[in-house]
Amino acid sequence: MASNDYHFITHWHVDGTVEEVAEILSDALSLPRWWPAVYLDITELAPGDENGVGRVIELYTKGWLPYTLRWSFRVTESTYPHGFSLEAWGDFNGRGIWTLSQDGPRVYVVYDWKIRADKPLLRAFSFLFKPIFAANHRWAMAKGEESLRLELARRRAKSAAERASIPLPPGPTSVRPLLFGLAVFLLVGALVLIRLRNRR
Repeated sequence: MASNDYHFITHWHVDGTVEEVAEILSDALSLPRWWPAVYLDITELAPGDENGVGRVIELYTKGWLPYTLRWSFRVTESTYPHGFSLEAWGDFNGRGIWTLSQDGPRVYVVYDWKIRADKPLLRAFSFLFKPIFAANHRWAMAKGEESLRLELARRRAKSAAERASIPLPPGPTSVRPLLFGLAVFLLVGALVLIRLRNRR
């Protein structure tokens, strides 16, 4: 496996029905609304057939690290409401498989994501930062599970007041705290070097 190859398997358990979860996950254009921590902008390039097969979506995404990703996917197979498969290209190249199964009052969601990271930054530094890039993916998927639970609760709300009481989904992270931390680290490092030099 090349250093920029990644294979992630994510497991979610959420209250609801397979049909409810499938309706949300298959509506790619709503991703920035209910999963805004990761999905910044979505454009549909082709609608696909009545099952969504052939649908092409262009995405602009991010995690908690200070970089963004531009990529697209095409739905290659649909077993609605039990899942769908996709092929991805752009900053990511590979395939993803969403599988949904009913487990009593809950839905068991599995996302199998096997990709090669071809964004130059990721390709160049995966050999060194692969664990950090992998943690970024796990963070994004944890935000997805949290956001999906909130979206399911919003859709089930019986009144505007009940809907308003449900917290908003987590939003995208800001680069400012990371840049501030880096600036402080560099400043402290420079001061330490200056003091060491003055002692000589």
